[in-house]
Amino acid sequence: MDGRNKSGRDATRFIKESVALTETQKKHANRTALIVVAVELGVMFVGAIMPTPLYPLFRSAFGFSGVTLTLIYAAYVLGNLVALLLFGRLADQIGRRTVTWPAIGVGMASAAAFAFATGTAWLFVARALSGFSTGLAAGAATAWIAELHHDGGRGAAARIAAASNFFGCAIGPLLGGLLAQLAPERLQLPFYVYFVVLCATAGAIVLAPETLAKRKRVAEVSLQPRLGVPQRIRLQFVSPAVAAFAAFALIGFYAALVPSLLRESLHLPAPLMAGAIVGELFFIAAVTILSTGRLDSRITMLGSLVLLLPSLWLLVAAQILQSLPVLLIAAAGTGVSGGLGYRGSLEVVNRIAPADRRSEVVSSYLVVCFAGNSLPVIGIGLLSAIAGSLAANVSFAGVITALAGIAFFTGVRYAPKP
Repeated sequence: MDGRNKSGRDATRFIKESVALTETQKKHANRTALIVVAVELGVMFVGAIMPTPLYPLFRSAFGFSGVTLTLIYAAYVLGNLVALLLFGRLADQIGRRTVTWPAIGVGMASAAAFAFATGTAWLFVARALSGFSTGLAAGAATAWIAELHHDGGRGAAARIAAASNFFGCAIGPLLGGLLAQLAPERLQLPFYVYFVVLCATAGAIVLAPETLAKRKRVAEVSLQPRLGVPQRIRLQFVSPAVAAFAAFALIGFYAALVPSLLRESLHLPAPLMAGAIVGELFFIAAVTILSTGRLDSRITMLGSLVLLLPSLWLLVAAQILQSLPVLLIAAAGTGVSGGLGYRGSLEVVNRIAPADRRSEVVSSYLVVCFAGNSLPVIGIGLLSAIAGSLAANVSFAGVITALAGIAFFTGVRYAPKP
């Protein structure tokens, strides 16, 4: 009898240990998958910002105007809008991984178009492809991260997605500026390197399991354009959307026009300097996101709007004073404000989005982010050609200040409280 009892206890213990081991293996596999998707999201944004320090070099090589430069940068938003408006729901229909691989493939095509560009038209194509690949990947990856991260809830998932975005944006201009400053073939080598990184990323995606339980067949997919914000959450959606637009408008100014500002106003044409300033901004933003996880998302979003204003007007002061230290302080402030704004607004959107339409709502939010990142840059470029860069930048600062005010008061009234 004692032998049978002992055998039974041993069998029970073995089963428990096996179950515990299986659960541990699942957690490790899930953590690996989460890291892979977060890195993939960051890699996609490396390509979005990497050309920033190279724009003046392309301008010298191909001989286009400052207005054309802003239009090249803004071609990115065209690709974003096509991806997010037509394909924003695709990851909710056929799966996260199924959408991610084509997004990486389009990113490769963008890198090739930049690397083999022989004229201005190639840059428009490359930027549009970059916007399409980033837009397609961002909505799918953000929803994928939310589903892979089981321990910290939607807020932690939003922080991981936002930090991945900004770390990628920090690495991109540093890589582009460094290779353009120190290596041969400075307009080609950054994109050769990025192409190889994308190939490795595409292979690593096989380690991340598909999280969408019910997937449609290709014949059942709907590509009908719609913004995808359910009516019952639209008032709550206004504040994070406007806050994100204002934050990304200021970030977009740095990504598109700071190299020209350094060259024309501060007389610092080095690509590495431009890449370092833009990289500083995004690195500080990423660190801010990861280090403020305990702050409530609504308070974080509203606080970012308050911090946005001094950062914005310090940028104008840097141009007037022709001061690199003031520009560095302005970039640091923009990094803190942008990190808080993106993290807080994305967490609010993740909180209010229905589970069965999360990718669609997040894609709608990203449409606003990308529009803020590009559309004001067009206005600045056109106004600069008419009235000069200082008048354009002051006007830009005034408009963003007004938008920040709207977002703040709307958020106070409608943003969901903890």
